[in-house]
Amino acid sequence: MTYDCLSGYFYILTAHILRFLRRKIMTKLKMQNKWSMKLGVAITFWLFSLHLISAHNVKSPTALSIKEGSGDHSKGEETQLENEDPENLEVFRPTDKWQTLKPGHAVPAGSHVRLNLQTGHREVKMGEEEGLKYWSDGNGQGMMNMHGPSYTAEELKEALKKIKEGMDDPVDTKQEEDAVRAQFRPIEELKKDMEALDMLVETDVQVMRKLLNQFNNTNSTTDEKVTALLDLEYLVHQVDNARNLVSMEGMQLVINALNGTDIRLQESAAFVLGSAVSSNPSVQVEAVEGGALQKLLTLLATQRPMAVKKKVLFAVASLLRHFPFAQSHFLKLGGVQMLSKLFQTPGAEALRVRIITVLYDMIIEKELISQVGMDLIPDSSHQERLRQYAEVSLLPVLAEQGWCRLVPELLASPDHDWREKTLRTLLAMMAQCHTQYKQNPSLTASLSELQKQYQELVLIEQDVGEQDGYFGEILALVDSMVLKMQRV
Repeated sequence: MTYDCLSGYFYILTAHILRFLRRKIMTKLKMQNKWSMKLGVAITFWLFSLHLISAHNVKSPTALSIKEGSGDHSKGEETQLENEDPENLEVFRPTDKWQTLKPGHAVPAGSHVRLNLQTGHREVKMGEEEGLKYWSDGNGQGMMNMHGPSYTAEELKEALKKIKEGMDDPVDTKQEEDAVRAQFRPIEELKKDMEALDMLVETDVQVMRKLLNQFNNTNSTTDEKVTALLDLEYLVHQVDNARNLVSMEGMQLVINALNGTDIRLQESAAFVLGSAVSSNPSVQVEAVEGGALQKLLTLLATQRPMAVKKKVLFAVASLLRHFPFAQSHFLKLGGVQMLSKLFQTPGAEALRVRIITVLYDMIIEKELISQVGMDLIPDSSHQERLRQYAEVSLLPVLAEQGWCRLVPELLASPDHDWREKTLRTLLAMMAQCHTQYKQNPSLTASLSELQKQYQELVLIEQDVGEQDGYFGEILALVDSMVLKMQRV
């Protein structure tokens, strides 16, 4: 008989004896004296103690029982599970009810696992998430959401086919375009709304048309016309706007304004013309054909305020730049002679450096075009351009008009920028003016003085760490002039 059976019998016997003695003791306690009561109470406590001891040794029906030898078996089972490869374990398929998990079974992710304290075995069931179903195809396994939509292979193929047909269907495409258009308002409606709010956005062409109407209106005051021209000058900096000015016949209105009697209108018109023709060949052609060059040279030759002549000289320079046809006309119209008179006019000292810059640009431009033309394969357009530049014989005219003597006068200026532009112009005219340079003692003295001055300035630049500074460039120009003048 095992220890558990003996404990059970002892527990039952003790319970019966305890109930019997309790009845006897309670009956006699009423009849005996105090000594008997104390003896009965002591026996009662002794019997109750025996009851507690026996109850402690009896196994509860809900308690975990450990059998002899089970510890070694469990330990061996755990060792076996640890040593097994997880990929070789058989996957257990849980359901919505608790099932006993056998050794060597793997549990899918998302399953619930518990330890049954009554049996001592592990139990498993599916997770509490609704709609999950275990699946396995031999090569893999997992959980499937049964509440989500599912499609067969045929259904997927049919859906893809419909998508492709929808992309090729012009009716569906048009419907989609109509749906997109329905989300936005037409531009005409937006313009009406903005016009009602006084917020209409005008294009440059519309603004230019209004400005030209304002300028050409006989009821407009001089101030209004000047304002219109200044606003127009801001717009024609753009190449397309300058071309639109020609197409709207605004260029001719501006050219005609050069003949006006109001000097403010002449100044503003020359400003607009210079900005419109700058680096814009098609507009340059229209300006020359419209007689702009003749009117500009007339303003330079006649008595006009220096502010007007400054804007006129700007327009002439813009019209001649990279335009050999205009340069040829400039020489035929006596433009060099007019610039010579302006250069020697008292009070026009501020314009002198601008004048020699125009001449220098024309000389260098022709030299560069000739050098590039020798390196390129000639074509019809380039040959025509070279022919036009060949007709521009500027250097002989400069020597004839006395520029070999006039240009060196600017070396007396204290301004370094003036000196630089003067030296570059002198070097550009060296081929035509070499003899006159050597016969000019004032030029020789000026070069000697400038050489000493810029040598000192270069040393100062080098002291502050500038090896190739601005003064070094000017000194190089002076040295080049001295060296070339010493040649026979």
